[in-house]
Amino acid sequence: MALRPEPQPTFTILTVCTGNICRSPLAEQYLRAGLAGLDHVELGSAGTMASDGDRMPTQAQSLSRAYGGVPDAHRARFLFESHVSGADLVLAMAREHRRAVVAMHPRASRYTFTLREFARLAGGLTDEDLFEVARMPQTASADRLRAVVALVAARRGFVPNASDPVHDDVVDPYRRSDSVYEASAQQLVPAADIVIRALGRAVNISVEAAR
Repeated sequence: MALRPEPQPTFTILTVCTGNICRSPLAEQYLRAGLAGLDHVELGSAGTMASDGDRMPTQAQSLSRAYGGVPDAHRARFLFESHVSGADLVLAMAREHRRAVVAMHPRASRYTFTLREFARLAGGLTDEDLFEVARMPQTASADRLRAVVALVAARRGFVPNASDPVHDDVVDPYRRSDSVYEASAQQLVPAADIVIRALGRAVNISVEAAR
């Protein structure tokens, strides 16, 4: 098993779905646009059953553009353990993808969530919760981001579970109607907005604000 590398100045987010042509690239592209103001953040995506080089379907590309993404250069890639071990935050599109990630690299259980699970756990974070993060130098933005991921993970068991486990998943729209693609985006985008806010606050919060 590959060892997890020492902390790096870059914070890496990996989004994961099945084919890496609908949900995970939309999440990757939307997060990239929303986190563009943060330094030292890298994004990538992969699929548990992806065929390397596949393009996003037209419907998925159109959705990405509608939400500010840039889908043209995206090519699917198959998920390998090295992608997981090199990430600081893995956002799976469904519970099946989270299970696959953790089976591949068990230590990833500490930093792997479904996208909607992360949003559920992070949605109630207060500035007071971020006090220890705020005490870290603002120049160490990647370390701050890793710290907030650990903080969100620690909320498991304290924040109520989803009323139905399926509510932690983003529906798969592949080969389905335009309405299902839109429904998928309507689940994905609000959750991604919470990720963007949580990470942005972690980088920018001051000790004074967190008191």
